[in-house]
Amino acid sequence: MGLVRTGVALDSDLLRRFDRLLAGESYENRSEALRDLIRNRLNEARVQSGEGFVVGAITLIYDHHHRLLPERLTELQHRYHEVIISTVHSHLDHDLCLEVVVVKGELKRVQELGSRLIGLKGVQHGKLVMSSPDSYGRRTRNGTNRNTATDHRHPD
Repeated sequence: MGLVRTGVALDSDLLRRFDRLLAGESYENRSEALRDLIRNRLNEARVQSGEGFVVGAITLIYDHHHRLLPERLTELQHRYHEVIISTVHSHLDHDLCLEVVVVKGELKRVQELGSRLIGLKGVQHGKLVMSSPDSYGRRTRNGTNRNTATDHRHPD
């Protein structure tokens, strides 16, 4: 994958506002910021398509004293074990817990799990964030799209 130079015509006011935005960010130059915007939009389009492989995280904030909530969370996570990579549980204070469920799998199944967890009575805040590795044009050595988050090797 080599870099290709291209030109973009922008309204001067739009470019000025974009440069002001970038001044507060850590981008080294406009090209990096534009590449990032394009990757984000490709990812959004892939996720909005409703199909494909995704990775992501479901964050939940809840009161662990809420009747049967911890049991319901555990039950749902067991029911969807094939899309859950790991779970991190942290105590925010005496009552509140933060749980982060790291997921990978078919988009519809991940969305279903996210909706069910977030929709449980007693969950005060929840959010599902997803990314599609396919939206970045990643390919395996044999030319096919990667479809798992474990399609790589680590050095010994």
